[in-house]
Amino acid sequence: MSQQKKKNFKIEPFKHKVEMDPKYAEKTWKLLEDAIHEIYNHNASGLSFEELYRNAYNMVLHKYGEKLYSGLVNTMTQHLRGIAKVVEAAQGGLFLEELNSKWLEHNKSLQMIRDILMYMDRTYVTNFNKTPVHELGLNLWRDNIVRSAKIRDRLLDTLLDLVHRERTGEVINRGLMRNITKMLMDLGPIVYQEDFEKPFLEAAGDFYRLESQQFIETSDCADYLKKAERRLNEEIERVTHYLDPRSETKITAVVEREMIGNHMKLLVEMENSGLVSMLIDDKYDDLARMYNLFRRVSTGLQTIREVMINHLRDTGRQLVMDPERLKDPVEFVQRLLDEKDKYDKIINLSFSNDKTFQNALNSAFEYFINLNVRSPEFISLFVDDKLRKGLKGVSEEDVETVLDKVMMLFRYLQEKDVFEKYYKQHLAKRLLSGRTVSDDAERSLIVKLKTECGYQFTSKLEGMFTDMKTSRDTMQGFNSILANSGESSEARAASEGPTIAVQVLTTGSWPTQSGARCNLPTEILTMCDKFKAYYLSTHTGRRLTWQTNMGTADLKATFGANNKHELNVSTYQMCVLLLFNMADRLNYREIEQATDIPSQDLKRNLQSLACVKGKNVLRKEPMSKDISEDDVFIFNDKFQSKFYKVKISTVVAQKESEPEKQETRQKVEEDRKPQIEAAIVRIMKSRRVLDHNNIISEVTKQLQARFLPNPAVIKKRIESLIEREFLERDRIDRKLYRYLA
Repeated sequence: MSQQKKKNFKIEPFKHKVEMDPKYAEKTWKLLEDAIHEIYNHNASGLSFEELYRNAYNMVLHKYGEKLYSGLVNTMTQHLRGIAKVVEAAQGGLFLEELNSKWLEHNKSLQMIRDILMYMDRTYVTNFNKTPVHELGLNLWRDNIVRSAKIRDRLLDTLLDLVHRERTGEVINRGLMRNITKMLMDLGPIVYQEDFEKPFLEAAGDFYRLESQQFIETSDCADYLKKAERRLNEEIERVTHYLDPRSETKITAVVEREMIGNHMKLLVEMENSGLVSMLIDDKYDDLARMYNLFRRVSTGLQTIREVMINHLRDTGRQLVMDPERLKDPVEFVQRLLDEKDKYDKIINLSFSNDKTFQNALNSAFEYFINLNVRSPEFISLFVDDKLRKGLKGVSEEDVETVLDKVMMLFRYLQEKDVFEKYYKQHLAKRLLSGRTVSDDAERSLIVKLKTECGYQFTSKLEGMFTDMKTSRDTMQGFNSILANSGESSEARAASEGPTIAVQVLTTGSWPTQSGARCNLPTEILTMCDKFKAYYLSTHTGRRLTWQTNMGTADLKATFGANNKHELNVSTYQMCVLLLFNMADRLNYREIEQATDIPSQDLKRNLQSLACVKGKNVLRKEPMSKDISEDDVFIFNDKFQSKFYKVKISTVVAQKESEPEKQETRQKVEEDRKPQIEAAIVRIMKSRRVLDHNNIISEVTKQLQARFLPNPAVIKKRIESLIEREFLERDRIDRKLYRYLA
């Protein structure tokens, strides 16, 4: 095979040189320049854009791009200078119209010129980092028109004057304003901001500074806020009509600062119309307006909160410390609930249910409720009143609403264990007298307390309900035994003999008294002994103590010839009244000796029987409201009542007397001691070694759900635990404690 030779191919340029017409560039540019003049003179209809594009293309192709570009700059500059003179010559309101008209024409012309020079834009401009044709047209308009010496200031003054006239109520041409501001935006953000927005904001600041001062001097708070709100909405509307959307935050900030921020304190404290006045008069709309305006300012809501809290604390302090209001505990608590409802409604309707305001409200209530040491007692009395009679005929939903409100006040209490002590006393009286409105309502409240404070808080309360159920079962058993022996309750009633219903109470669960004494009538005592024998025969290892101070009795009584009534009385009152079966008149000392009822209880019961109008089955000599040891009591055979059944309640102070209050407080303090000690041991068991301050802090933290322990008491309990060798002091650092296993 023969080896073939490889051949290399080469493409070479034409040997002859293409000659260019030396005047080609001049001629072609002249054609393009004339076309640009025609475009600016609105004679573009006769032009061949295809031919013009080809001419511009050829100039760039033949390296005449610089000549084309510089020629364009000069031609456009020349035209724009002419336009500037026309705009300058426009008088009054025609100035903006002429400027807008010329701007629209320039934009249209610029579009045509850019189409002709598109190839130059794509190649020459890109390669040599020149400004594109459209942008060049805008820059030349900016430099020769908008920023020309005779137009720049005049344009700004005209625009600001139009805005001012609109603020003062005149109607202006918003469409023209929108076109002019749009022109400034099209020329670039810097132009809009420097040439218009910045001076516009300064002018607005001056305007609203002056106007706000005038408003403050002539308006009350509500009217001022309405004017401020209107001005704010006007500025927002102004932005939507003819300003850059990004100007909204800036102009609203100016209005907020000048009309709200600089006058907040003065507005909220304005006499007879400020925040306090609005709160007192429930001005929901005005409060909502204040909230919405003040929230725009950084410290606005804080200002409202501070004034509201101070006002609430002052009114709350007056409410809980006013001696007149303390006379009626139920009214006292109802006023607290009404106050809470009032401010809850304000926060909900006017303050957008703002959590910070809700927290502030809770803080204020917690502050003033705990100023009165009797608040726990009064809240328990309020519950007692509602569950005895106040919720009769009320729907379940409404009962739950009332109980939820009570729980809300309960959460504010720092001494929840004091409430527990009183609540137990009142619950015991309701259960034993059978006067509770609804067992479901009672149990519902206990469930709420259990959820809030835990099982330990309500275990004894639940035990009371258990005892009541067990007692019913026990009485069924006792009555069946009596029936078998021919002594059923029906038989005894028929023979005019007494019948009894016994509730057996667990000592630890009920607020019983160890010293409750009374000489029961013989016939009652016989029945009591029978029940005691029955009970101890069915329950081993138990001891029964009769709590005569907690019982009730139904007596059949005849007054005068044939005036018969059934009296519902306490056990003490029964013992007193049965004495009058043997005597028509008895003095105080004789009654006291016969019944052995404690003096204070006896006086209250005698007062109920002799001094209450409509219930006075006894007469007292001498007649007075108070009982003395020299008084004589006579059976009132002239007693009359329109009811067959007459309930005679024991005259008892709705609130505790001072000695009783001290006794309850003492019991509470005693009950707290083991709880504090238990907390100390729990903490020390886990930490082993701890200093005094940290023990105080930890114990307070653990117990604050029930009560706020006194640091001095905690210290005493620590000393007690050291004595009993649960803890010891460090030998070097005496403030350090160690746990002894």
